[in-house]
Amino acid sequence: MIGLMQKHPLIVSSLIEHAGKAPPTAAVVSRTLEGSIHRCTYSDIERRAKQVALALTALGVQQGERIGTLAWNGYRHLELFYGVSGFGAVLHTANPRLFPEQLAYIINHAEDQYLFFDSCFLPLIEKLAPHLKTVKRFIVMTDRLHVPATTITDLLCYEELIAQNSGGYSWPHLDEDAASSLCYTSGTTGNPKGVLYSHRSTVLHAMLLCMADGFALTAADSVLLASPMFHVNAWGAPYAAVMIGARTLLPGPALDGASLYRMMRDEEATAATGVPTVWLMFQQFVHEQALRPRQELKLRRVLVGGAAVPPAVVETFERVFGTRVLHAWGMTETSPVATMCNPLKKHALFSEVERIDLQRKQGRVPYGVSLRIVDEGGAALPHDGVTSGRLFVRGHWIASEYFRGEGGGILDKDGWFDTGDIATVDSDGYMQITDRAKDVIKSGGEWISSIDLENAAVGHVAIAEAAAIGLPHPKWQERPLLVVVKRPGLELTKDELRAHLSKRLPSGGCRMTSSSSQSFRTQQLESYRK
Repeated sequence: MIGLMQKHPLIVSSLIEHAGKAPPTAAVVSRTLEGSIHRCTYSDIERRAKQVALALTALGVQQGERIGTLAWNGYRHLELFYGVSGFGAVLHTANPRLFPEQLAYIINHAEDQYLFFDSCFLPLIEKLAPHLKTVKRFIVMTDRLHVPATTITDLLCYEELIAQNSGGYSWPHLDEDAASSLCYTSGTTGNPKGVLYSHRSTVLHAMLLCMADGFALTAADSVLLASPMFHVNAWGAPYAAVMIGARTLLPGPALDGASLYRMMRDEEATAATGVPTVWLMFQQFVHEQALRPRQELKLRRVLVGGAAVPPAVVETFERVFGTRVLHAWGMTETSPVATMCNPLKKHALFSEVERIDLQRKQGRVPYGVSLRIVDEGGAALPHDGVTSGRLFVRGHWIASEYFRGEGGGILDKDGWFDTGDIATVDSDGYMQITDRAKDVIKSGGEWISSIDLENAAVGHVAIAEAAAIGLPHPKWQERPLLVVVKRPGLELTKDELRAHLSKRLPSGGCRMTSSSSQSFRTQQLESYRK
């Protein structure tokens, strides 16, 4: 017997259509490339997103074709999130931090028909253009006044393009299983591989972020997105914020500590998203300027992902900012959020030290995702918080295969996806990544976690950043090499660092080197971004 309930497809356009009916307040605040602040409502975003859809129609774009973007977090990019997918085309948010050769590969592999880009990426576009086989026209995301001089022929101006297409438009009724967006991951071997999200998976993932045991976004929040919209669609936050009508703060390319602090203060941000590197630089700025974040900010929670969050970041947010860190884990193949470290009732009795220690874990799965850990033979391992194994996941917003079938089948016979991570799971269901399978340091029959080693090092007051890698060893198979960047004006000897690590890690010996040069630091940050 079939239930007698209405059925409406879960499609991306329904989110902005709902938000467009919200009270006419300034819902989207963006810092433009020129540095000015732009404000608009969700009704404005929907109206202009419909103009984008009309423009795609005029350009002859067909539903299912891919439309590329190379852009920072801004209101025009948000319009494309809804205009492209709402029309029925597939939004491909390309990562401008990739090597040009990788960008050319993924744009050609996706067969992007048109490419929208921020004007700051014009030199990159001019370099890429001769190698892009399917792109018909390039659209610079600005007004006529700010269109830069270029060698690109037939360059289109975004504002002129949508102004020419301002008639009435109704969102089409799409199949919720139709593709909505495409992101490429470089976390796999070989060429980057495409992960093709559906409308249904995108809406369900947005619901997760709005759940109390998710990121708990509400209409009362002002959420600052320091996670780029070209990085797994800003972790789904542009959909979740629109779903519940939270104010969305888009910082553009200005991710330095000073710019983020000003936007948080001036726009009264209550929540924020970003990778640990961003928050390390942000906290360093606050420390150097002797600011008073508890008095000046209204920041209550920060979603951190993309890499294991150092305990020092958690401690600083809690003790200096009065802000709770929500540690999350995921990957491009998981949309990306698959676990979140929200506390249980019993944790209310924990001490501050115990709560901070809990935040080192990546958290529990929400409804919609399942996980398990297995040994090298595929046998299930116990969830005792000690035994580590390969992490497998499956769920409503987990990839079933890569775009165009690259890499062949990616699921096992029971439908589980191998994440490539090594993890433990405790009896309460809290998962903790101990390493990537390809990065774990295998020494003398033991697995040494590069993540634990790096986090222990960053816990020293004189260390700004750290990276651990395995070096071949004739006896032990591998031994860890720790590379650290010292904070400006602080000194640290190898013996002092060894003493610091010996209190936090099992003994075993580790080669160390250090650098305080800006060039090394830049290279290290670039490696993190990739």
